[in-house]
Amino acid sequence: MKKGRRLLKLVIFSLLISEVIGLALNPFQVSAENEVEINLVDAFPNLSFEKPVDFQYANDGTNRLFVVEKEGVIRVFNNSASTSVATIFLDISSLVRSGGEEGLLGLVFHPDFNNTKFFYAYYTPLDDPHRSVVARYNVSDTNPNQADATSELVLLKIPQPNYSNHKAGQLAFGPDDGYLYIATGDGGGAGDPEGNAQNLTTLLGNILRIDVDNPENEKNYGIPDDNPFVDNVEGYKEEIFAYGLRNPWRFSFDPVKGWLWASDAGQSRKEEINIIENGKNYGWNIKEGSLCYNPPSGCNTTGLVDPVWEYDTFSGSVVIGGYVYRGEKFPELDGIYIYGDFVTGRIWGLSYDGINPPDNTLLLDSDLIISSFGVDKDNALYILSFDNGHIYVVESLVPELGDSKLILLLISVIIALAIATRVIYFYIVERKRKV
Repeated sequence: MKKGRRLLKLVIFSLLISEVIGLALNPFQVSAENEVEINLVDAFPNLSFEKPVDFQYANDGTNRLFVVEKEGVIRVFNNSASTSVATIFLDISSLVRSGGEEGLLGLVFHPDFNNTKFFYAYYTPLDDPHRSVVARYNVSDTNPNQADATSELVLLKIPQPNYSNHKAGQLAFGPDDGYLYIATGDGGGAGDPEGNAQNLTTLLGNILRIDVDNPENEKNYGIPDDNPFVDNVEGYKEEIFAYGLRNPWRFSFDPVKGWLWASDAGQSRKEEINIIENGKNYGWNIKEGSLCYNPPSGCNTTGLVDPVWEYDTFSGSVVIGGYVYRGEKFPELDGIYIYGDFVTGRIWGLSYDGINPPDNTLLLDSDLIISSFGVDKDNALYILSFDNGHIYVVESLVPELGDSKLILLLISVIIALAIATRVIYFYIVERKRKV
């Protein structure tokens, strides 16, 4: 009788341990402590692009997507995995200088695109290698999938030094103010030899902000009233919104919080992620990330803003800015800034609320040469592969157990196996005795 009770207790305890193991292994039991990996799939397996660098949608009620090819072509196609044709939306390759980090680098659609039919492009012109151009174009009146290449209206000509790198190129409209934000690099050359990023009399090494709807002073744009250097008498460029950046290749707005997240590629020691604010100085080339650069020690950091996050060359060497995830498919990723590295192919998720220390998690160690990220109208997240020309989408998540949970799981398994062995032993013994 006593042995029977002992056997019953062991069976019940074994069942409880099994339940614990089941909960630990259940992929749907996701908590804030769990880490996840992302799975990517080829979003459009029948399509391939030539050096894709930007991915946009027009927010016009259609399901179209637009991909920018570095050599001067924008292609349009339907957002469907079965899509097999990407037609030419705009071809200005005859105007574009595309060596090094130059080319057709950015695209954005007017917030009221349905009515204005305007979109904007950032490129380096072939006939003037010492400039970057921000231009406006119209869509054809008769074909919504065809831009009018002859409709170009140049808004900005940004003087550049004679280097082929650090041209930045991101364009985006602010979700709250409707102004056009423009990323410019320091113009190139190792270490910013001309000191552009700290020189407020140039348009280089900055995030610029202009008003495309209200031109003034014989320009094709206006200056927002709250730009930090409006009406200054020092000769500072009024277009500047923030400065002290090396090459902020990609930036994006969080549509919920309105924060402007920007990556900034480092020189040799630090890659950084910044949240850009009006009038702030992000330090280059006095600092590289949180480290002194010029001078290499003892630099004056007064008024300089450190990055929200940075990593060194052991993790990667060219940061590629992404997006704060706001899609509905993966609530586990909501509010997480997802970004990558061009060289290593790693993709991370950065969680930051502005109060607590940031938390950075490796989401995927891929073999992609990541040139850019993008989102569609549903905020699905896409990754552009520069070398193979394909576009990938986050398809699913794979929950991972942290070290402490893994240890707990292993202990639970060992205990459960021991109890199961004991139960089987008693069962066999009791059977023999009855026989």
